[in-house]
Amino acid sequence: MIGPPVDGDVAPPPAAPGQPPVTSPPAPVAETTSPADSPTISDAPVAGSAVEDTAVVTRVDSPPPAPGTGPGDGARPAPPAGSSSAADQGGPGGPPPADPSSGGDASGEGPAWRRRRVLVPAAALLALGVLYGADLALAGGDVPRGTVVGGVDVGGLSPAAAAQRLEGDLAPKVAADHPVVADDVTGVLHPATAGIALDVPATVDAVDDQPLNPWTRFTSLFGDREVDAVLTGDETALAAQVDQLAATVDRAPVDATITINGTEPSIVEPVDGRTLDRAGAAEAITATLAAGGAVDEPIELPVDVTEVQVQAEEAERVLQETVTPALSAPVTVVGPDGPESVEIPVTAIAASLTFTPQEDGTLAAGIDPAALQAEVGEDFGVFGSPAQDARFEVSGDTIAIVPSVDGQGINPVELADQLLPVLSEPAPRTVTGVLGPVPASLTTEQAQALGITEKVSSFTTEFTNQASGTNIRVVAEEVDGALVRPGETFSLNGYTGPRGTAQGYVPAAVISGGELSQAVGGGISQFATTMFNAVFFAGLEDVYHKPHSFYISRYPAGREATVYEGQIDLKWRNDTDTGIYVQTEWTPSSLTVTFWGTKYYDIESISSARRNIREPAVQEKVDDGNCIPQSGARGFDITVTRVFRDLASEAELRREDFDTRYAAEAIITCVPPPEPPADPAADAAAGGTVPTTPPPAPAG
Repeated sequence: MIGPPVDGDVAPPPAAPGQPPVTSPPAPVAETTSPADSPTISDAPVAGSAVEDTAVVTRVDSPPPAPGTGPGDGARPAPPAGSSSAADQGGPGGPPPADPSSGGDASGEGPAWRRRRVLVPAAALLALGVLYGADLALAGGDVPRGTVVGGVDVGGLSPAAAAQRLEGDLAPKVAADHPVVADDVTGVLHPATAGIALDVPATVDAVDDQPLNPWTRFTSLFGDREVDAVLTGDETALAAQVDQLAATVDRAPVDATITINGTEPSIVEPVDGRTLDRAGAAEAITATLAAGGAVDEPIELPVDVTEVQVQAEEAERVLQETVTPALSAPVTVVGPDGPESVEIPVTAIAASLTFTPQEDGTLAAGIDPAALQAEVGEDFGVFGSPAQDARFEVSGDTIAIVPSVDGQGINPVELADQLLPVLSEPAPRTVTGVLGPVPASLTTEQAQALGITEKVSSFTTEFTNQASGTNIRVVAEEVDGALVRPGETFSLNGYTGPRGTAQGYVPAAVISGGELSQAVGGGISQFATTMFNAVFFAGLEDVYHKPHSFYISRYPAGREATVYEGQIDLKWRNDTDTGIYVQTEWTPSSLTVTFWGTKYYDIESISSARRNIREPAVQEKVDDGNCIPQSGARGFDITVTRVFRDLASEAELRREDFDTRYAAEAIITCVPPPEPPADPAADAAAGGTVPTTPPPAPAG
């Protein structure tokens, strides 16, 4: 053994020069068979030896020494088993002697060192394991420490206590109205109306499992684990609120153009278009509420921007080069062979000027023949008589064509082409009109070719609200007589244009963001629903319609439509080979929309049972003068199937499903605003007494 004595061993005396080293008596040797040709070392102690910490040298069979290398030749004899070799003692070819203070052998890998290197980490691991087990046992079924849900600390609480804390601290925050902002538009989100609420049991269930990862448990001693709450949601109800906000956010890009008020032109500055990202807005809302966002901090909603084509500089150029000269003087139209003449006043020129944005960023000026005809059409009578279009006339259950009449005189389309070039010339300005036949826009032959001969479909709805009835009458008068040729698409918003007070519409009830409110043009959805059903039973193509977010009992479930000016439209296409003539009939309590044309199908409507019933939320709102109470209604899903049958055989040709999901309409109760807190100082000044806090009662 090399090194200091171990456990009572005595170091052998040094060998004399030229003499074999002195070795201690060999200890019993455990012999093993090894494929190696050199001794191997085992860490196992030798059975029965006095020093069990000493490494054991295992002998293996080796070849006899070469001649001349025996003891008599001056070579050291091989040490007996269990003794140290010359190499072990730092002899020639061996490593240097070990440092006695190291407690190890010449290689630095002594048995004691090895055991300590193994035992110390093992003991540390054992201690950590004991601490891990104790920590896990002490935590039991509680919520893991450091757990924060939506800003509410529930770490270390029992599931029941965590549920109670979430119900008291987080649920009211989720249910409270939250401000939202999209670009420069602000609004208010009503979570209860949107079907959003805190799901306390699901939230507790999501956070009450103790983490088994040791590192996770260790790091939880020094920090919090932020977890989002679990929310209940109704996609349809939330979409209704997002759509309502989008109605104030969305806008088409406005190219720079020129507007003329009377005869005074001015430039309309360009405005980039923007569209609320509906999906992104819904995600932002739910993420903020789940994270426990502050009630008074606006939720930012994403917006997509569309740039304009025509800039203000181009509009300024057209104003200077075209519009200003055009409005500087009237234009005289003279006949080719007579003294007749008609003056087109500046007001008529101003009313007929058009400005159309081009893809290359320019603004093209033009003349609208129809507007020009409307302004001076009667005056053109000196050159002849105007044309009259063919028209359809309904009498009872029949429809007939009133023939067209061609005119004589100046064709407004040709006159518009002649007029535009002279508008940049100085006064006096004259145009020689081309006289001749003026054909009708819709001739008798063209009207007959449309095949409008019979009633195709008809639908009636009823109403009781007087204001809504007024708006329904106005829109019905606008649409009555609409002619939709084969292949054309009818757009209700596009056909009526703006529906404001200037057009005769009045404020009436609307559903805004899932709640009742007032808006100009309310009630138009009743017209949209009536027309949609006429489309449905005529078998025409439904291009786009949007059901109400909440079911309205006076409409057929799953077979109704809502509209909103500039945002939500009703569109359908005449996908037949013949035309459709639209007739509307209004009474103070009902509306009927009838389609005339050629009937192609018998249509049957089949409604499924109502499924996935959803109960309404209950909400109290402070009555600020705009609160309207609601009785609420259940939400549900329904499928309406349109069955197309052959007119002659009644054989089924095809089916088309309309799936509708109605959100639950919240029950809203209007409550008076809270009274302002009393001012003790003011009461005292008025002669009252200021209440004081009584002293605490003596202990015991």
